[in-house]
Amino acid sequence: MQFTPPLARLIEQFQKFPGIGPKSAQRMAFFVLGMSKDDVTQFADALVDAKERVKNCSRCYHLSAQDPCEICTSERREPLVMCVVADSKDVIALERTREFKGRYHVLTGLISPLEGKGPDQLSIRELINRVHTDGIKEVILAINPTIEGDATVLYLNNVLKPLGIKVTRIAFGLPMGADLEYADDLTLSRALEGRREV
Repeated sequence: MQFTPPLARLIEQFQKFPGIGPKSAQRMAFFVLGMSKDDVTQFADALVDAKERVKNCSRCYHLSAQDPCEICTSERREPLVMCVVADSKDVIALERTREFKGRYHVLTGLISPLEGKGPDQLSIRELINRVHTDGIKEVILAINPTIEGDATVLYLNNVLKPLGIKVTRIAFGLPMGADLEYADDLTLSRALEGRREV
């Protein structure tokens, strides 16, 4: 079926979202057309506002509208324990458990030679600097058990162990290839409690 050009363009934009196929994109586009003009304007404003204001924290690289972020500036966080994750979605997943009370460091990805992503493209140098300057005693590696995740953990273990700190990896009650962001809260809580030294 041929859509009128503005509708076709809207459907095409929705298809750029991960996991959204042509039929889902069409449903979303028709839903937007059924919204009031004020609601559409608020939706568009929220998109632009988030894109303009949400950036990586200059300390931990978590996404936030303030710099340093809310977690880095919280005085209720344990300052000597740091949890290292691949991206901000993992921070949000771990925060849902309310188990971890330390600080975070977001790598902004994983080592993946096939995608041309090596250690220099991640925030590993900044992680090492934070371990030194903040006097970190334990680094918890909360990284998905995938080929890229395991390669990243191996690399991080090699650079962190010589610093004389405790390096642990969360235990996984998760199947191989699973993502932290899709795990339930209980599984993530148990994974944090069952972490072990690498």
